[in-house]
Amino acid sequence: MSPADINAVVLTLQLALTTTFVLFVIGTPVAWWLATTHRVFKPAIEAITALPLVLPPTVLGFYLLILLSPQSSLGSFIVEITGVRLIFSFTGLVFASVIYSLPFMVQPLQVAFERVQPHSLEDAYMLGARKIRALLFVIFPQCKRGFVTAAVLTFAHTVGEFGVVLMIGGNIPGETRVISIAIYEHVETIAYADAHVLAAFLLVFSFLTLLGVFALNRHLPLRTH
Repeated sequence: MSPADINAVVLTLQLALTTTFVLFVIGTPVAWWLATTHRVFKPAIEAITALPLVLPPTVLGFYLLILLSPQSSLGSFIVEITGVRLIFSFTGLVFASVIYSLPFMVQPLQVAFERVQPHSLEDAYMLGARKIRALLFVIFPQCKRGFVTAAVLTFAHTVGEFGVVLMIGGNIPGETRVISIAIYEHVETIAYADAHVLAAFLLVFSFLTLLGVFALNRHLPLRTH
């Protein structure tokens, strides 16, 4: 790989790690709420969180570009308050990736939470545990499969993003040029050998990711009692 392509790989991994961490913080409470609530508007929230699964990435990227542009009300407000311009920046890539990868974190966790024994929380409360402690030490250990699957799929999905990151980040070396953008650039310039190297990296990475998920899930218990 050329130094520019190595930088693209490093930037992609940084983006995927950051996105996965942020979605752990955001997606876990959302998934828990969806798994436990019976509110009438629950289907609407589920549809919103799952929308990136069916919405073309370029459509999502286009609307995020309009929404976060410094010329928009929200974009100008963010720049004024934080001094950070989201479009064509790494921060903007993280923001867009969090939205685009949201269902890959929320849905596996929601399924895992829904499989938890209904009496688990009640038993923990009867033993004097507070809600946060009960979640951390009673519920979450029963959802190891869900957490592993959610983390790996979110990370892998972020690594392979193209349409959203192209619309929001463009192609700025060292700032927004991730692997998928680098492959696209190599194909455009007919540098197929360089494109092959990066494409093969993504192919092997994707296969090993799925292999790892299936292997880990075979060895992790569905529930702990």
